[in-house]
Amino acid sequence: MAKKRATATKSRNQQAAAGDAVPVVGAREPCPCGSGRRYKACHGREAAHAVTELVRRPFEGLPGECDWVALRELVPAATVPLTLKGELPAGVPSVTLGTVLPMAWPALRRDTGAVLLGLQNDASSGDISRDLADTLTRALDAAPGNPVEGRRPAPDGPRLQDLLDLSVPFEPEVHSGFEFWLEDANAAGGEVAASLERANQAAIPTVRLTGVDAAYWCETPEKNHLRWVMPHPEEGLLDALARLHAAGASGLGEGTRLVGSFRAHGLMVPVWDLPVGTSAEEVEKPAAAFEERLTETLARTGPLTAEERRARSGFTNRQITLS
Repeated sequence: MAKKRATATKSRNQQAAAGDAVPVVGAREPCPCGSGRRYKACHGREAAHAVTELVRRPFEGLPGECDWVALRELVPAATVPLTLKGELPAGVPSVTLGTVLPMAWPALRRDTGAVLLGLQNDASSGDISRDLADTLTRALDAAPGNPVEGRRPAPDGPRLQDLLDLSVPFEPEVHSGFEFWLEDANAAGGEVAASLERANQAAIPTVRLTGVDAAYWCETPEKNHLRWVMPHPEEGLLDALARLHAAGASGLGEGTRLVGSFRAHGLMVPVWDLPVGTSAEEVEKPAAAFEERLTETLARTGPLTAEERRARSGFTNRQITLS
């Protein structure tokens, strides 16, 4: 028997060495490769690493990467229609991305068969794109009228970049509330209507600017803000912002101030304080003018002056990482 087991073990090890897929088993069970070690200490270690490895820019390669980041981290209520590379399955009329869904569900298959995919959910792996793709795939197969629960995706599973038609622009529609949760919000009553009202009251009023990409105005009780997700490499963007700030050109008009930035999913999000009462429309022209100044400044090279270095240090010290 010992000889037979040794032969079988050698055969399984040869298969693993040849690149054959090793099936997933329980973490404490013997590894199917025949090494004699538990799965978690053998091939399970590689699988776990593949699932948990952090992808710094999970939305890179998708149209509207900056808007994906904004909807994931900054915008309370917004939707975007999604187009798959292939035809939709029978019985699925549409797929829509939503910032957050009721009960924080990862996805929902409506009674009509339409799919809602939630963006603001906890990730089970280090790659949000893979998590979302796994949820979307399961939502397409879910029974109508049911939510889709979260789970850890397979380490070699598809990503959004594999499932979505990358030629279709990503065009968010920002909402004042969460009526998009329901197919007929006007018909809601009782506890459903009350829950929707509570959610709407908690949403910070937000508007996406039309003249520049991925810039979002929001209103808070203390002051208004503009939060602008930018695609530029961080080091060059920090230098450019420092040069503009030292030159007194980093604002968006009288009473506005560049106060710092977020770092989210590999991109920088500069933030401006705006005077109370400043509307999104009033920021459109100053934002477009700032984009022109920034583009010119990003092209500059050479060392920063002492004043510019101080400004850069201040921005770096005030930077907050969201993800």
